[in-house]
Amino acid sequence: MVASVNFFASQDAGNELEPFVELTFPVRGKYLPADHNYGLYAACIHLIPELRQQKYMSILTIPGFPDKQGKILLTEKSCFRVRVQIPQISLIYQLAGKSIRIGIHEIQIGIPQIFMLQPAKKLKSRIVVIKGYSEPKSFLLAAQRQLNSLGISGEIYIPTDKNGEPYRKTLKVKRYTIVGFTTEISGLNDEDSIKLQQLGIGGKRHLGCGYFQPSGGGGNV
Repeated sequence: MVASVNFFASQDAGNELEPFVELTFPVRGKYLPADHNYGLYAACIHLIPELRQQKYMSILTIPGFPDKQGKILLTEKSCFRVRVQIPQISLIYQLAGKSIRIGIHEIQIGIPQIFMLQPAKKLKSRIVVIKGYSEPKSFLLAAQRQLNSLGISGEIYIPTDKNGEPYRKTLKVKRYTIVGFTTEISGLNDEDSIKLQQLGIGGKRHLGCGYFQPSGGGGNV
């Protein structure tokens, strides 16, 4: 079961953007906090303050095995992903080879692989956050309006759990808890699929929100 809404977007697609790439950085370490969205971003900013000015930068958090005690165990496949426009590659690449500390945990960042974005008919984001919309129905309508403004057409829905409840997700930023939803969008054409991966929807994309990947493509989705 899914909570869903159909829409057909307007043709106001906005301005042409520089092509985007995704840098996938391997990481080495033992553990990280399960909720490390803000900690990862803050650690990157500490190393490269110029990242604050990157309007279109998106950072996806690091996957691992949850220990059910607020931490994740990192594996050989653990990595984090950064999406930027091509001119910013050299800036982001400065993270390679660095060590960062998130809470009490330290990780080593490896040399990234760089990929062009590829279209997919269905995309999924583990969490999308839209300020002021913390209930499924109003969230879907707000998300629809954002997609409409980008000129993207498709079907947007919130996957549901085994009890039929929409997947509600939270993340902490300092003392605040932010509510969002896992979000899938299907029926995308190639152009709209790439645009959604470039721009996302909602806020906090530097914290891993609104980071869309091909559904079932692994990673943090």
